[in-house]
Amino acid sequence: MKIVDTLQLLTIILLLAILMALGQALLRLIRGSSQQLWTMLAWRVGLSITLFILLVMAKTQGWI
Repeated sequence: MKIVDTLQLLTIILLLAILMALGQALLRLIRGSSQQLWTMLAWRVGLSITLFILLVMAKTQGWI
C-alpha cells in the first residue's frame, strides 16, 4: 500500500470521525446534556485540527 493510499484512507476515517462527533454533539444538544455536548464538540475540534496538520504535513512532504 502506497503512502498516498494510506493518506486517503486516514483522511476518510478522520472525516467520518468528525461527522460522528458532530452528530453526537447534535444529539446531546437535543437531549439537553451540556457537559457531554462540550466534550463532543472538543473532540470534533481536536480531530479537525489533527486532519488539518496531517494535510499540511502531507503537502510539505510532497505526498499530495
